[in-house]
Amino acid sequence: MRNRNSPLSPEVWLKDLFASKAVQEGAVIRRKARDIERFVGMERFMAEIHRRGFQAAENSGQIIIFCNRAPVRGLTRP
Repeated sequence: MRNRNSPLSPEVWLKDLFASKAVQEGAVIRRKARDIERFVGMERFMAEIHRRGFQAAENSGQIIIFCNRAPVRGLTRP
């Protein structure tokens, strides 16, 4: 749920996130899941990820965002 005490609107937070150099270069970024929930909400965030054709993964409270449309392959040991 969005924090009503935040000086950033969800629109501004998303705009700032996706305007970063890493995103423009198709790199990988990460954000805390609780910050995403606080500033814009997970549902809205994931809608923006899907709209852009990006993928995301979660581990230990961190959301990893792959800022390109390349396939993501998991590298785990059996």
